[in-house]
Amino acid sequence: MRIPRLPPCLLSFVLVLTAFTLTPVFAEDRSFYSPVIFIDKEKNQILISTSGKVFYIEISDAAKPHIDKLPEGVLTDFVVEMRGDDRPLLKKWHVTGGESACRIFDGTKCR
Repeated sequence: MRIPRLPPCLLSFVLVLTAFTLTPVFAEDRSFYSPVIFIDKEKNQILISTSGKVFYIEISDAAKPHIDKLPEGVLTDFVVEMRGDDRPLLKKWHVTGGESACRIFDGTKCR
């Protein structure tokens, strides 16, 4: 029994089509429940801790005007966008343990 061979141009087309349909998506949203350890306003990042790890999350442009209302030391539920090798990007927060002038930041405004 003979196996049919595809012409090289058709094979190339199939491989390119497969590459475009199987591209991985790197950005995903994750939630971290952590105290605010340190806010570095010069570098636009917040130091948090979860599962024994300490790491920075980047403050989004939308959150920058409201970051002064987020005090250090409060327990906060952060929603971030994971971006591969880059720092996670802050999208939303909800302060659950402590007082804050901005308890809920929904990505555009404080409540």
